[in-house]
Amino acid sequence: MRLMSRQLGLLAALAIAIAPAAVRSQQAAINRDDIVTELSKFESAPAIDVAALRQQVAERSKSRSRNEPPPQKRPPIAPDLLNLPTVSVDIQFDIDTPVVRPESYQTLGRIADALVHANLLPYEFLIVGHIEATGKRESNALLSQRRADAIRDVLVNTFKISSKRLQSVGLGEEQLLDAAHPTAPVNQQIQILTVAKTL
Repeated sequence: MRLMSRQLGLLAALAIAIAPAAVRSQQAAINRDDIVTELSKFESAPAIDVAALRQQVAERSKSRSRNEPPPQKRPPIAPDLLNLPTVSVDIQFDIDTPVVRPESYQTLGRIADALVHANLLPYEFLIVGHIEATGKRESNALLSQRRADAIRDVLVNTFKISSKRLQSVGLGEEQLLDAAHPTAPVNQQIQILTVAKTL
């Protein structure tokens, strides 16, 4: 009897330990209203030349200088983006490809719902791809661009968001989301940034 009571106590403790994790995972699911709230906090933005930024990422990712700082000490390649309204999301891709996994379409659907909300219709957005600092730096820059393009394509082609409202850029490992932990999974997140008001 004492053994059974002990087992029940252990099960209860385990249930208590697991419950917060379950709550956290539910909270981690992004919803439309949160996206609308975050992305509508736009006041102004510097002019962002996406083509020039892509070129800058490509050039910097090819750097082979001996004096090159490690990933965690590199200055952000696009510091202007740091102050813009932003939503970061976990999108699952097939390994080392820009192919969006089916389980991420629900998240992309919520993003699309937010982008057509009345509060966000007057805005344009930048989709920013990131990669953790593993593998070849140049390949990471290219893959992050292809993934950002893939997200844009899904939003335009599947969810019918106007292509005029969306641009994409991949920053590779040149602007880590968690610079202190360059190989952390958070560095693979996709960001949606509000970059301009059109109306």
